[in-house]
Amino acid sequence: MTTFARMAAVAALSTAALVPAMAPAFAGSVTQPGETVGLAAGAPLPEGVYFVNTADWGCRNTSPDSTCVGVDIPVLAWATPVFLLGGRLQLLTAVPVVEVGVENGNYTSGFYNPFFAAQLAWNLGNGFGFSYMAGFYLGVDTGVAFDSTSFNQRFALSYMADGWNLTANAIWGIQADGATNTINPNFLNVDLTATKKIGKFEIGPVGYYSTDLNNPVPFYQKQSQFAVGGLVGYDFGPVIVQAYLTTDVYEQNYGGKDTRGWARIIVPLWSPPAAPTPLVHK
Repeated sequence: MTTFARMAAVAALSTAALVPAMAPAFAGSVTQPGETVGLAAGAPLPEGVYFVNTADWGCRNTSPDSTCVGVDIPVLAWATPVFLLGGRLQLLTAVPVVEVGVENGNYTSGFYNPFFAAQLAWNLGNGFGFSYMAGFYLGVDTGVAFDSTSFNQRFALSYMADGWNLTANAIWGIQADGATNTINPNFLNVDLTATKKIGKFEIGPVGYYSTDLNNPVPFYQKQSQFAVGGLVGYDFGPVIVQAYLTTDVYEQNYGGKDTRGWARIIVPLWSPPAAPTPLVHK
């Protein structure tokens, strides 16, 4: 199942911490790198309505104090009965909440940019699935959000046979013009999952990569990072829980490496009633 949004204020606070005289400026990926790790983003969902909540907390070892960000991403997804071009139409929305601050200092919290998207997901057979999502983050001015709207496209390929979840989800963000208080580059995220179900348990390595694609202003230094980690999950039937831990093994222009803990719950809210079994008369 796919999903969504993040506070790129890690970069903002890194910049503010390193250059205190500058006004706070947000930068980096609007979609949180790593937020779709563990989800079979390329596979179509069974028809129904689902609630997915992903929460994470972590700190980047910036100097002199670490920069810490907490994010909660509640997502509502509707896998509709409609098929277009052979793919199931799925509608998604999220209203994330963010807390951000410098260790041993003050923290700021508030609503992040709301996310709205439509997705087509195809069952390709032999365990493979592919999806394309198009959506946008609505620009808001909350002190912890981007004040301009951005377009978001996602291309995901999943392999789901024999208990495996092998998924690559590429997320391409294009920033709209008109920002006044934020520095917004276009970006590319790639979230990676390679887990295996053993009974009701799920375990395996995960990772993610993110990079800025342009320099929105002349003095801007493009940022990139690559993080790896491990995931463990349990299927309570029908509720699924997952937890994973990630840490940067590479970063450029973030001011330090990030270590982050994640937790997720997936709850089916509604599914269509099963078709009645026909009576057999002899």
